[in-house]
Amino acid sequence: MSIERDHGASGPGGDGPYIRVYGWQWGPDETRRPGLPWVGIFLVVFGGLLVLENALPEYRNLGNVAVLSAGLATLLVWAIRRGTVALYFGAFLTAAALPGTIDGLGYELGSGWGTLFFGIALLFIALVRSAGRGGWGWQAIAGAALVLLASTEIVVPQVGGLVLPALLVVLGLLLLVRGGRR
Repeated sequence: MSIERDHGASGPGGDGPYIRVYGWQWGPDETRRPGLPWVGIFLVVFGGLLVLENALPEYRNLGNVAVLSAGLATLLVWAIRRGTVALYFGAFLTAAALPGTIDGLGYELGSGWGTLFFGIALLFIALVRSAGRGGWGWQAIAGAALVLLASTEIVVPQVGGLVLPALLVVLGLLLLVRGGRR
């Protein structure tokens, strides 16, 4: 703490010298920590998913459950605080864990579903940006490309390997045409 005495200036009431005091204090935990405990949110979501795992014996994929619970908890934190980092981490963690979690439930997904979930996550982020008047951004373009790529890979697996190279050629042509106009 520091105390400063100023003889040349008058105090708030205009009645002569005053003393200005600066101080630091530790205070109770409620005032120092953020209002929402991340660990508590994680434990609630993780515990709920573990209950689900125990209720369904065929559901034995703990690694994906942990990542999914972290993603859902982070999305919950984003819903409350509206932080950009929480939005990205929550969307990407959830997208990364969904295919393995669904696979662990006994449903065979096949190829392309991980790409689809990441595309949906990027489109969700683009929608949130747009609703907040931040514009659609690169997330919309990348998300739409991933959803298109995954959709073709899921529906027609034989053609799925050709879609990404074709998209790259089209993107390259668009850049060349745009650059040639200048």
